[in-house]
Amino acid sequence: MIKIAIVEDNDALRSSLEGLFNRSEGMRCVVALPHLLNVVSELARARPDVILMDIGLPNISGIEGVYTVKTHYPEVQVLMFTVFEDDEHIFDAIRAGASGYLLKKTPPEDIVLALRDLFHGGAPMTASIARRVLQSFRTAPSTVASDHRLTARENEILYSLVDGLSYKKIADKYCVSISTIRTHICNIYHKLHVNSKAEAVAKALGRGGKR
Repeated sequence: MIKIAIVEDNDALRSSLEGLFNRSEGMRCVVALPHLLNVVSELARARPDVILMDIGLPNISGIEGVYTVKTHYPEVQVLMFTVFEDDEHIFDAIRAGASGYLLKKTPPEDIVLALRDLFHGGAPMTASIARRVLQSFRTAPSTVASDHRLTARENEILYSLVDGLSYKKIADKYCVSISTIRTHICNIYHKLHVNSKAEAVAKALGRGGKR
């Protein structure tokens, strides 16, 4: 069972999403919040696996919320759900620790699929957002590889993380075991001086590492 938290200030949309997840097989919404004011205590009570979070929230922005969540609950994965599709919001969210980025025009069935993918190690993004990320990334990978002494295979796996592939899909792509991919990713994290997939992607994009 995938336990989902929603942070969305639009009451109708929040209620609709809650119903969608509770109707979806293998999913349950454990908390639905209109803001981030009590997010640490609410998450301590609900213990979600993944969070669907708006950016344009009252009082505390969703980007600041991602940073707060990842500081207190680093194992919880955050999927941004927003109308913003500019580079500043996209990369600020990734740098803060978000593992995926969906636009609010995403069809309901694709939201469900994205959350499943996130839970299983993927980094789901709306296609137009993924293109922007990839376009930015392709200008810097050789610099990242040389500056941080990544091997050719490590650089290929870093590309795959930016492409949003799950560990299983990366393992299938290179015909190796998931444990081998995990070892490569641990080495990548060590060389890039990061602790998460989102930070590795941000470093690869030349957007900085940790806050």
